[in-house]
This record gives sequence, structure tokens and C-alpha cells, in this order.
Amino acid sequence: MEDRPGKLVVISGPSGVGKTTLLRRLLADLPDLIPSVSATTRPPRAGERDGVDYHFMPVEEFEKRRAADEFLECCRVYGRQHWYGTLVAEVTPRLAAGKWVVLEIDVEGTLSILERFPQAITIFIEPSHPDQLLQRLQGRGTESPEAMARRLEVARRELHEAHRYRHRVVNESVDEALGEVERVLATEGFSSAAFHPRPSPPRQPTPEESRT
Repeated sequence: MEDRPGKLVVISGPSGVGKTTLLRRLLADLPDLIPSVSATTRPPRAGERDGVDYHFMPVEEFEKRRAADEFLECCRVYGRQHWYGTLVAEVTPRLAAGKWVVLEIDVEGTLSILERFPQAITIFIEPSHPDQLLQRLQGRGTESPEAMARRLEVARRELHEAHRYRHRVVNESVDEALGEVERVLATEGFSSAAFHPRPSPPRQPTPEESRT
């Protein structure tokens, strides 16, 4: 794909919608997609690796890089003290080399990215019903009630911004959502020798059609 122009793909969605699982499956299906590794000042969690899951940085280093304009976007997430951001070095050299780069960031970060890359392919992953977010967050068993309430409040705000995205995909079934994202990328021009977009699921008849 080196002789094709690179494109930036931005995937967002509220906490608990399953976007990380979806992205992991997408990258396994499409190895030509290059994930951008975000930077953060929070400490690594069990099993996380520096440079793979995140670029883990001390606050002083993050602030120095932010002052040097080395981030395409950065912000404090969920009102906490920890910073998250997308490094310029993770994106622009790869785009210049003709690669497709995919970011998993929040709505605020997406709006910042669109200021620099207005042609970015933006995809918002949403639940079929908002109650699914609460159920999934409760199923994790890793959040305090206060943290869960904070995430749900952010999720509600993000759902209100979904119209800003070029594409919206409902994640009721991971397989179906994955197929929809792959079809979006094919429509936007992504192709490789190993890429075969999943076919659209057959259309279900409406109740009126079923009665005829």
C-alpha cells in the first residue's frame, strides 16, 4: 500500500461500548492498518507494555512535549489528573509513507484531530441502547461507583456528539460491527491483497412484509 496515499482513521465511542475489542479484531483482520499508540501519564496496569499499549511518561516529560507541540491532541480524561495524547511522531510520518493509521481516541480528541486533518475518516461506535453501557461497565467489576458514574456522564455527553462523525456503527454484535467497520474502510478506499470485506448481513423483513 506504499504507493497509495495514507489516510487517518479515528475510532471513538463511549466507555463500555466495546470499541477496544472491536479495534483489536480489526487490526488482526487488517495488518496493513497501523495503530497509533497513545501517550499517558498514568502508571501501567497489570500486563500493559510501554510502547505497545501506551507510551507511559512522567508528567514532566509529557508537559515538556506538550509545550514543544509534539502532540496532535491531548487532554485530561474523565476529569482525572492523568493526561492522554496522540504524538505527532505516531501519525504524520506514517501518513507521509502512504500508511493508513488508526486512532482510538475520545470525542474531544477527535475534534482536535479534525482541525488538522479535516479529511480524517471518523467512525463512532455506539450501543443499540444506552443501558448496555451500564451493564458492560458493571460486568468489568473494576470501577468504583463514583468512577462508573463519571464514565457514564462522559458517555452521555459523547453520545450527543455522535452526529459529528462521518460514520456511525452500532455494536450490538462484535462480528456485525466489525463487518460494518470493514465495509466503511473499503468504501473509503482501503484495500490490500488480504482484505476481503465481510458481506452485509441479509436484510430482515419488516413486520408488514412478513405478513404478506
